[in-house]
Amino acid sequence: MTVRHRDRMPPLVGDSVLPVLLLLHVVAAYPARELPVPAVLTAALAVPLVWRRRAPVAVFAAVVAAAFVQWLVYVPLPADVAVLVALYTVAARTGRGGTLLAAAVVEAGAVPVCLRWATNGAFLTPFAALSATVVAAAVLGVNARTGRAYLAAVRERAERLALHQEQRARLAVAEERARITREMHDIVTHNLSVMVALTDAAVSAQHRSPDRATAAMLQISETGRQALTDMRRSLGVLRADEPDAERHPPPGIAQLEALAGQMAAAGLPTRLEVRGGHAHVPATAQLTVYRLVQEALTNALKHTPAGTRATVLVECSAGSVGVEVTDSGPRHAPPAAAPSGHGIPGMRERAAAYGGTLRAGPLPGGGWGVRTRLLIGGGGRGAL
Repeated sequence: MTVRHRDRMPPLVGDSVLPVLLLLHVVAAYPARELPVPAVLTAALAVPLVWRRRAPVAVFAAVVAAAFVQWLVYVPLPADVAVLVALYTVAARTGRGGTLLAAAVVEAGAVPVCLRWATNGAFLTPFAALSATVVAAAVLGVNARTGRAYLAAVRERAERLALHQEQRARLAVAEERARITREMHDIVTHNLSVMVALTDAAVSAQHRSPDRATAAMLQISETGRQALTDMRRSLGVLRADEPDAERHPPPGIAQLEALAGQMAAAGLPTRLEVRGGHAHVPATAQLTVYRLVQEALTNALKHTPAGTRATVLVECSAGSVGVEVTDSGPRHAPPAAAPSGHGIPGMRERAAAYGGTLRAGPLPGGGWGVRTRLLIGGGGRGAL
């Protein structure tokens, strides 16, 4: 508690303690008739120390001048310690040049002081003691300045580190939000498109083919449950004991066949071909493949007329996975981006996370194609 109080004490108050003590000492040490000269000299030596932090060089000059006057009138005083305090402050507040100059001034003043005030002609001993005191004051000041600079550097480094950590945390939050946004776009857009198509089919078939209408409605229900499960999983709120957790694992290459069947039921006949084994492909990369195919097929379902067919080709190798989705129909509207800014731009972000460049555009013979190759051998970041 005392240290905290000292830290809150204004520097001017702390620097006033020594001058006050020196003045009280001289008042107590001298009788009234002898007091004026020692009191004035003590005040001239000690009072400037109150401002030593604000103007260390000016205070040092004032104290040295007062000490010279004191030497002239030949009045030894305990207030001479003010010279050492002023030297310490110069060493603590200025650079190397100022410190050396101030120390040289004090050391030069020590010679006449010892010559006049040395007892029994003993010059060397007091001069050596005074020189040691001068060096000690200068060294203590330099150490204080070095320590203060070190603490300032440590604080600055800690602030930079805290800022860096805060920026990394914000970046991680932004990346997570972007991931969830991409996931929500793909899940909602795909499943709603399929459900709308199935609903239209059920309405058309409800009178002439009730069985087909019932099958379509059941497919709509299953699609809705799948969408809810995928959304909860993407938001990180899927419980371990949730019934759909085992029935609907995170989608990957193995689920592309079910996706193709779902698209066919919605009105987009889809042929799937998977070349090579995919057991070695990481789960996150498989999810990226699934989302790329899902988005491409959803765009084909939304933007092509009835009768369009789609083809999905997935080629798995030791270090990469190639994805190609093509359809045979002309586009009613460009699928480059959804109103929210996702769609193909989101697909490009997913591909770029694995070092891939996604190409999407019309095919020479008609239709639309989406192609990319994901690097799974350490070339990508592995982000969803």
